[in-house]
Amino acid sequence: MKITSAEFVTSAVKAAQYPAGELMEVALAGRSNVGKSSLLNKVVNRRGLARTSNTPGRTRLINFFLINGQFHLVDLPGYGYARVAAGERENWGRMIETYLTGRKNLKGILLLIDSRHPPTDLDIQVFGWLKNCGIPVAVVATKADKLSRSKLLRSMQTIRKELPLDGEDMLTAFSAETGQGREELLSIIEQWVNITGRIS
Repeated sequence: MKITSAEFVTSAVKAAQYPAGELMEVALAGRSNVGKSSLLNKVVNRRGLARTSNTPGRTRLINFFLINGQFHLVDLPGYGYARVAAGERENWGRMIETYLTGRKNLKGILLLIDSRHPPTDLDIQVFGWLKNCGIPVAVVATKADKLSRSKLLRSMQTIRKELPLDGEDMLTAFSAETGQGREELLSIIEQWVNITGRIS
């Protein structure tokens, strides 16, 4: 799949604010500061399309981006950031759960895990919850350029074991710096949306 256009559409906190219509969607989920916005920018080759920050918890809205005029990539708020009030974390959780369970346009989730660390308890819980909901999931080990080849391989083995992934679950190493894994992610997204841009 070749990305020919990418543009920000809208931000939302509730279902009434989601884009209208039947364009398919692929969402990016993961812990705060795991690299969702950086991945989105690299995948579409548009620096600065999604705002990135070194400060965890920066993304607090569900952000929709129109790709090739055919489907949406959806940047979800990061989970697990401790330095916010408990009430706000609960609101984030409800906002994300409402989207994941109620959005018929959603065709798959890219679940990002920081390759430099083992999956957290929250990563494991979120993966299990998504699987139980029947939502297609591809796991992405981000920041792969920060590790040597041997350490990255060990990290991938740890992720596969601890989530745990079965033989059919997809796991891809990705670097927003080098572009490693970009073609694999484009192929996954292409399979999910079928490039028709319409719900089948």
